[in-house]
Order: sequence, then structure tokens, then C-alpha cells
Amino acid sequence: MQEHEAAATVPRLHLAARSLFRGTPVWAFRAGMFLIQRSEVKRMNEEPVDGVLHTDDIDYAGDGHPAHRLDVIAPAGIAPSTAGGADARPLLPVYIYFHGGGWTSGDKSTVTKYCAHQAATGMVVVNVNYRRAGRFQMDHQLQDAGAAVGWVRENIRAHGGDPDKLVLGGDSAGGHIAALFTATSDSPELRTHFGMSAGHAAPAVQGLVLHCSAVDFSMFFARAPILGRGFVRLLHPRSTGAAPARRASLRKAAAYLSPIEWIGPRHPAVFVTTSARDYFYESNLHFVERLRAALVPVETIIYGSANANTRHTWQQNYRFPESQNVWQHLTSFVNSVTSQPA
Repeated sequence: MQEHEAAATVPRLHLAARSLFRGTPVWAFRAGMFLIQRSEVKRMNEEPVDGVLHTDDIDYAGDGHPAHRLDVIAPAGIAPSTAGGADARPLLPVYIYFHGGGWTSGDKSTVTKYCAHQAATGMVVVNVNYRRAGRFQMDHQLQDAGAAVGWVRENIRAHGGDPDKLVLGGDSAGGHIAALFTATSDSPELRTHFGMSAGHAAPAVQGLVLHCSAVDFSMFFARAPILGRGFVRLLHPRSTGAAPARRASLRKAAAYLSPIEWIGPRHPAVFVTTSARDYFYESNLHFVERLRAALVPVETIIYGSANANTRHTWQQNYRFPESQNVWQHLTSFVNSVTSQPA
């Protein structure tokens, strides 16, 4: 795959802009997301994609919780291959996607067009909502990821998808959930820490797609973090004691929350996209380095600061040629990793 490798340094203007939002607290982030959510849904879904079939708001956990909903988007005209026979069409690869929103906000409706475009290229896409942080923590979000993947395993054939050809993906916080859930498949310690039952353990998947994702929580302890450490406490509320002990406890919690710390020998292939204008740029570079050191197949599209269109989660905006480039390579990545023998 073609790579657009950027310099490892962050541009001064970007650092200056980031310093204005240094240590953004949870409440301020949630307020900002609330103000832009409706406009984002409209802006990202103009000119809907034709040639796909939407099955929306499926209760994947079966408990009636409003957050436990997913959409299945498949190429129009495909025949479910449940009966077999000479006329049955081959089952398609499945791309399961988790939206971003800082763990506290966001909705699958923002990325409907992104998911529909991928479905139109010849795959079944599952667009997932999950319980958000505030009332719920990372334990619950990992459980939701497990429930969604479990639903796909049991039901996706009826939509033309192959339950044995799965790729997980997400942007920002959604990418973090997908990456951490993937890591649990190869780490009993991680599963035990988050109280995951055998039924919630991640099955083997063929690939992982990360767009500007939060993959290294040491960023919360950097000199100028974009988000405050309140996000660590929100996702992992077990940090107590006096200030020094609490800081050490937060760092330990951050390690458990960091996919970069849990790259095992059986980690699936990864496709990472980021840019020097992304707030999580350095974290993504470190993640790519760690993957390559562990001999995990990794493909990247990394833009430099000269690309003005590539701010955080630009990949969802269909208007940008950089986004179109990502979409094209994503299709190739999914087809490549799911065509390889298990």
C-alpha cells in the first residue's frame, strides 16, 4: 500500500493551537460535542450513497437499551446465502465500525455515509452504537463491543455477510474501543482486568482499521495533552488516595486502557490513518512503531502538516481527496486481509 509518511515532528502552529485546548476537561468536551452533533450528522451525510440496503437500529444485545443499536448496510441486490446451492452468492467480508466522540458523545448516524460508501464497494458494514462514558466505563464499552460482534457472528449471514471474515474499525474513541477489544483476544490479563466473561472475549478477526485513534493513553501525561486526565478517571474510575498515589494509580489505569501496551504475537493486520494535524498524531506514530517491532503487518496513510484537510477524523468527510484516498485503500485492505487463509 502507498504510504504518505509525514515527518515525526509536529508543526509549531498545530502545537500552538493545541495549547489553547490543553487538558480539556470532560464537561467542556461534552458541551462542544453537544453543540456540533446535529450539524455534523447533516454535513457528513449529504448526497447519500445509492446502491445499498440499510437495516437500521437493530437491538444487538436484546435488552432494549437505547445505546444497544446497530445498523447493517449491505450492497443492494445481494442474496443471503443461507440455503446454499448453485445460485447462492458468496458471502461478503464484514466491516464492523465504532464511531468516535471522546467516549462520552457521538452517534452512529454521523458515519452513515462513510459506512454506506464502504458497503457499496462490496462488503457488509455494521455501524455500532455503544453505552457512553459518564454513566458507563470501559468495562461496559468492551462488553458492548463483544455483544455487537457476537450478534454479527450469529446473524450476519442473513444480510449476506461472512461471519468468519471480520474486520473491526473506528475513529478516535471508537478506534480505541475497537483496538482494545481486539487486544483482549490475546490477553487473559486484560480480559480479567475488565471483568470480561468468556462470551465477551474478542474472537479472532482478520484486520483492524484505525482513523486518528486514541491508542496510547500516556498522551494524557504529556506536557501539553489535548484532553484532561479526567477522561482516564471517567473510563477507569479506580484511582484513589493522596496525590502521589493517585497519580501512580492513574498511570497504571492508563496502561490498561492503552492498546499500544497489549500488542500480542497473534495481533491481526492493522491499517492506520492519521496526520500531523491530528491531536493523536504522535500516539499513532508510536503505535505503528510498536506494531512493526512486533512484526504485525501494518499499512498506513500518514499525511504531513501541508495537507490542510486532514484535521482530526477528517476521514469521515467525503469532500476531501485525502478522505477518498483513505476509502479506496480501506477497501483494498479489507479485501486483502479477509481473502487470506485463516
